[in-house]
Amino acid sequence: MAQSVYIIASECGNGLSMVALGLMQAMGKNGGTAFFRPVIEDPKAGQPDPAIDLIRKHFALEQSYEDSFAFTMSQARELLEGGKQETFIDTVLDKCKGLQKKYGSVLCLGTKNDEDCLFEFDLNARLAADLGASAFLLLGGKTADGIVKAGGYRLAQLREKAVDVLGCFLNSAGLDDAGQRKVAAGLAPCPVRALPVDASLAPDKAVALFASNMDLQELARSIAEHHSSIVTPKMFEYSLVERAQKHAMRIVLPEGQEERILRAAEILCQRHVAQITLLGDVPAIEAKIKDLGLTIDATLIDPEKSADFEDYVATYAELRKAKGVTLEKAREIMRDATYYGTMMVHKNAADGMVSGSINTTAHTIRPSFEFIKTKPGVSIVSSTFFVCLKDKVMVFADCAVNPNPTAEQLASIAISSAETAQIFGVDPKIAMLSYSTGTSGKGPDVDMVVEAVAIAREKAPELLLEGPLQYDAAVDMGVAGTKLPGSKVAGKATVLIFPDLNTGNNTYKAVQRSANALAIGPVLQGLNKPVNDLSRGATVADIVNTVAITAIQAQAEKGLLA
Repeated sequence: MAQSVYIIASECGNGLSMVALGLMQAMGKNGGTAFFRPVIEDPKAGQPDPAIDLIRKHFALEQSYEDSFAFTMSQARELLEGGKQETFIDTVLDKCKGLQKKYGSVLCLGTKNDEDCLFEFDLNARLAADLGASAFLLLGGKTADGIVKAGGYRLAQLREKAVDVLGCFLNSAGLDDAGQRKVAAGLAPCPVRALPVDASLAPDKAVALFASNMDLQELARSIAEHHSSIVTPKMFEYSLVERAQKHAMRIVLPEGQEERILRAAEILCQRHVAQITLLGDVPAIEAKIKDLGLTIDATLIDPEKSADFEDYVATYAELRKAKGVTLEKAREIMRDATYYGTMMVHKNAADGMVSGSINTTAHTIRPSFEFIKTKPGVSIVSSTFFVCLKDKVMVFADCAVNPNPTAEQLASIAISSAETAQIFGVDPKIAMLSYSTGTSGKGPDVDMVVEAVAIAREKAPELLLEGPLQYDAAVDMGVAGTKLPGSKVAGKATVLIFPDLNTGNNTYKAVQRSANALAIGPVLQGLNKPVNDLSRGATVADIVNTVAITAIQAQAEKGLLA
C-alpha cells in the first residue's frame, strides 16, 4: 500500500478540507490512518489549525495535536531562507515516519497556496517527494480549457520533481458534464475525479457528498494497490539512518580530533545511528568538543594508553610474523589510530570503522588488507558508489580501488556489487559495461568483458546480468530496444560495472556533477568486516551517511537485517 498520501493544491486550496475528509474515510477502511500537515498556517490568537482540528475531531483520532504538524509557515520560511533545509526536511520526515510506524499509513495535507503560490507549491512537491508519498493534485478553475492548461503544467512540475502522482481531484463547481469530460480527456492518462465543493457543509455531510461523487471502495483500492518505485536522494539518506537505528552497531572513528568527524559524531549519537568510539589524544578531543560547543555521547580512547594496547600489539605481531614484524615494530604500528581502529574491528571490540577525512585511502584500507582480509570466495576488495538520481538509486562499481581488473576480478566485483545492492534495498540488474553492446564490436577490451560475464554467470547463475553493454543501452529503454531487444537488464540496469577505474571514476563524477546527483561512497565490499574510506573533502553529511552504511553492513554480517 502507498503508506503516505499527500494532497497538493494546484492553486488556491478550495476543497482541501473536503478531499481530506473523503480520503481519510476511504483510507480508514484499510486500517489505521494518521493525519499530518507538514506546515500549518501561522496560528491566530492561539487557535489550532482548522484542518487538523476538523480531522482529529471527526475521526476521533488518538494522535496528539502536536504530533499532527511539524512547523508553522513562519518557522518553515525562517529555516529554509536561513540555509537550514536539512533541519527542516529531517524534522518533517521524523514526525511523519513516526506516525507511519505507529498507525500504518498517513494522509498528508499540503498548504493552501493562498499567498505565495509558487513557493508553497514547490514546498509541497518537495515534501511529497522526500516523504515517498503518492500525491493527489487538487484542481480548480472557471473553464475546462484553463483547468487543463494549468493542471497539465502542474502535473509536469510534480513529475519533474519526482513526485509519484496517483491522480487529480477536480473542484467541478461551475463545470457541466461536458466540461468535466474535457478536463478528464485533457489530463489523461492521469485519473481525474470530479466533486461540487461546498465549504459550508458539516463534516458528515461533506464526507457524504464526497462519497456520492466517487466510488470510495475503488479509491481505497487504487491507493492500497499502488506501489511506487521512486526513491529520491533524501529518501535514500533517511532510509540509511532509519535502518542503522534498528540495531546500534559499534563504529570506531580513528580521526577523533577532526572537526567534521566531531560534528558528525554529535549527529550520529543524538540520532542513535551507532555507538561511536573516537580515537586520539583524549584531553585534546574533549577540549575540541568543548570549543565547538558540541554534545557527544561517545567512547574516547587514546590507543597507546588503552588497556588493550599490548594485546593488540601481540596480536598484530603474531598475524604479521611471516612478514618479519617484531613486537617492537608492532608496538610502533599500533600507535597509529587507523591500525588500532582496524584491530578493534578484527578483535570484535568494534563492528566497523570509518576513516579517511584526513588520511589517504591507502592509509585507511591498508590495515584491512593486512589482517581483516577478504571474505571466503571473494578474490578482490572493491568499491561501490550509490549514485542517487532525482527518482532512483543506482550502484556504480568499481570507481575507487582497482585500476585494471582482470576478467576474473571483474566478475567478482559484479557479484560483490549485487550483494551490496541487495543489502541496501536496490534490486540488482547488473550491466557489465563496455564500448560495445552485444556482439556489435570486437577487441581485447570487449573480449575481457565477455569473459567476465561468462565467469560471473557460472559463479552466480541466479543474478540478472548482461554484457557487454554500452552505458546508454544499459539505462535507456529506447536505446535498449534497438540495440538489445528482449534483454531483462538492458534499459533497466541498476548496477553498473565499469571495465576499469579510469572509466568508472570519471563516469560517476560526470553523472554526479552533470545530473546534480548525490554520490555516496566509496563503499568498500569484499572484506570480512566493514571498513569504509571517506574522501578528504567529505562533508559532515557524507560522514553521517558513511557511518550509517558501515553500520548496515555490520548488521548484514551479523545476520540482523530483516
